[in-house]
Amino acid sequence: MPKPIKRTRFAPSPTGLMHVGNAFAALQCQQWALSQHADLLLRIEDIDFTRCRPEYSQSMIEDLQWLGIDWHGEVRQQSEHLPCYQDALAQLQERGLIYPCFCTRKHIQQEIKNMGIAPHEEDMHDAYPGICRDIPATKQQQRMQNEAFAWRLNVKKASEALHKPIYWLDELGTQHEIQPETLGDMVIARKDIGISYHLAVVVDDALQGITHVIRGEDLRSSTGIHRLLQALLKLPSPTYQHHRLILDIQGKRLAKRNQSTTLKNLREAGISAQILRDFLMQKDATWAFSYDATAHTIAQQLGSRT
Repeated sequence: MPKPIKRTRFAPSPTGLMHVGNAFAALQCQQWALSQHADLLLRIEDIDFTRCRPEYSQSMIEDLQWLGIDWHGEVRQQSEHLPCYQDALAQLQERGLIYPCFCTRKHIQQEIKNMGIAPHEEDMHDAYPGICRDIPATKQQQRMQNEAFAWRLNVKKASEALHKPIYWLDELGTQHEIQPETLGDMVIARKDIGISYHLAVVVDDALQGITHVIRGEDLRSSTGIHRLLQALLKLPSPTYQHHRLILDIQGKRLAKRNQSTTLKNLREAGISAQILRDFLMQKDATWAFSYDATAHTIAQQLGSRT
């Protein structure tokens, strides 16, 4: 009897040009797939219409081809599959597991301040003190007619609906128990983007038969949320592997908001894909270049280092 096919995916969001950190993540996915004789799929997570751009999607595909990343089958673009995510949202709504939240970010931050809670700055976006959780249904309906709102998952109800502990599995076979009460009532749909990343990604992983998720350590905190949604929607749960991040000269992860070096700039400066690949796949490689370094200077230094 043939062994089940292992399958992973690289799933960038086209909110800007691909940078060196994205390249590192893509290479980690490819390396795992090659070592496991697994399929590597490419998914463009472009449901955030306020930030994603078609030109960035095309640029990402060109950058990945230049880098030497080969993927199996057609590229899946989330924006072409919105009904799949709406169906999942409807399932949660029918079970009474989500509720409309009318809060602005400013309102939430003020309420947190009034309660004397002091989350870390990086957690502020996800912190939510339950302001709209217990609004009566009739009042909800009235406000939904006239006010903008987001759908939040009622984590307490969701946990009660499961009736048993849930876990996620890492690459070593270790089970990590989920404590739903620590996750908070996360947003899973918004008026401006329709569906959140959290809901779309678990639906896609199930539809695409993803058996292993290879992604950065910065997404480890999302794994509990994804496993909870998988359990609620009765979807299979992949094995998760969180690789290290490549850091900059200040010890911070490379990101678009930090104006990290783009592959387009390096390519235009004449660096070869093989030189970049060799550099990034070195053990403990660090992108030790200042942000004002030109792509040409970086290309010259990389060429001399490898």
